Amino acid sequence: MLLAIDIGNTNVTMGVFRDDDLVATWRMATDTHRLPDEYALLIRSLLPLKGVQPDEIESIALCSVVPPLTQVFEELGAVYFDCTPLVVGTGTRTGVRILYENPRDVGADRVADAAAAYGLYGGPVIVVDFGTATVFDAISRDGDYLGGAIASGINLTAEALYQRTSQLRRVELVAPKSAIGRNTATAIQSGILFGHVGMVEAMVDRFKREMGGDTRVVATGGMASLVHRETAIFDDVNLDLTLIGLRIIHKLNADAAKTPGGTANE
Repeated sequence: MLLAIDIGNTNVTMGVFRDDDLVATWRMATDTHRLPDEYALLIRSLLPLKGVQPDEIESIALCSVVPPLTQVFEELGAVYFDCTPLVVGTGTRTGVRILYENPRDVGADRVADAAAAYGLYGGPVIVVDFGTATVFDAISRDGDYLGGAIASGINLTAEALYQRTSQLRRVELVAPKSAIGRNTATAIQSGILFGHVGMVEAMVDRFKREMGGDTRVVATGGMASLVHRETAIFDDVNLDLTLIGLRIIHKLNADAAKTPGGTANE
């Protein structure tokens, strides 16, 4: 079995694959103060709750945008699962050609999303990942990563509004009944959620004009379902896209290791 781990700024998302099938997933808060032993205790206690025994884990693939935790999870894999994790980064075979001006600047999670989106949907395809930031990624008809855009995420925007104003308070991030709020709470909900939806629709429209009208649009990330309910622009919502990308990249590297001289785009 493969344990896929996506280490984000807000959450660590994990999934276990039996061959190509995702059989279990978990999400936990990102905590840079946890030690390898603490994360290991947590993960090994979570696995049996969904019918997976720790000794069934044969390999680990991970992507991380939190450098302090990358080494933590590498050590965790070596000590508690007796394997060296595949860490998506420079030099990793991904099957995706990065056309960014500096390919090293592309987050590993974005590369995993691109690999999964092209593998599942073909190209051209736009991925909108609703995490701490809302990230737009463009993948060409030939599977090349063209670039993208980064905007403040919904939760980040809401927190900034609360922190930087004197009279506005935190509100539940749900859709109000109308765009015109009749009190402060619904006015904030309208501005944050409907405003974010409008931004996403405008950005997707701009991407499509540059990429071609037949471009598919896929949403992923923790807030994807909330936004999806308020717009019709998405062809699919796949909350496991990054984990699937890690599986694809792991298989590509495993197959290449079995075939000396094998090649794959980085």
